[in-house]
Amino acid sequence: MTEHVVLVTGAAAGLGRGIALALAAAGSTVMVTSRALAGGLEVVAEIAARGDAAACTECDVTSEESVRTAVETTVARFGRLDAVVHNATSRRSSDPVDLEQASPELWREHADVSLTGSFTVARAAYPHLRESKGALLLLTSPAGMRGSANLSFYAGVKGAQRGFVKALAREWGPVGIRVNGLAPLAVTPALAAAFEADPTMESRITDKVPIGRVGDPETDLGLPAVFLCGDASRYITGQTVIANGGRDTFL
Repeated sequence: MTEHVVLVTGAAAGLGRGIALALAAAGSTVMVTSRALAGGLEVVAEIAARGDAAACTECDVTSEESVRTAVETTVARFGRLDAVVHNATSRRSSDPVDLEQASPELWREHADVSLTGSFTVARAAYPHLRESKGALLLLTSPAGMRGSANLSFYAGVKGAQRGFVKALAREWGPVGIRVNGLAPLAVTPALAAAFEADPTMESRITDKVPIGRVGDPETDLGLPAVFLCGDASRYITGQTVIANGGRDTFL
């Protein structure tokens, strides 16, 4: 994947970091984006220490101007854009929701990051992906397919992302852009904190995973992302790949 430039949103930690590391290891030049520049710079330094190529820029996916600036900064620096991974999620994505009591502000936060963010990222990247015949990858979730009793906001926006993947794949296919989704189960800072708060939670989850563990962001989820961003998946579009160790084989 040399001469291949990828922008990753929400890449300062967790799943976004793992995907950025995997893409860089595969030969891509990665633009690491984050709301906080310091976290993104740490990932860039980690990539550089491995001998791979990356840069960092701030990006708030709830701001159309911020997203457009990040995309144009990437193209200005590297001359092209071959793939975009929209990984950013609400910082409150794991907050339990009681629909009757939940605040409209919490709903808007979920929707702004996952749904409006998907639209904003897609539209800003479109002319460059059309030129490169590139790929857009949205990070969704199995919760958006099977539902979740206490994460209805998160499940709702993630399910909507899957519909957006299908629709955009049909719209953009004729101009050569592929659009896919990736629904992971991975260790993230939020999940690690939840494990620490509830010592029984990890075993409750892994007991439902045939492979017997929660995925590693770089080695288990980064590699499927590399596949979906590169030419090896050149005839795949409109699909959501579930990478969760077999936990949801029925979806």
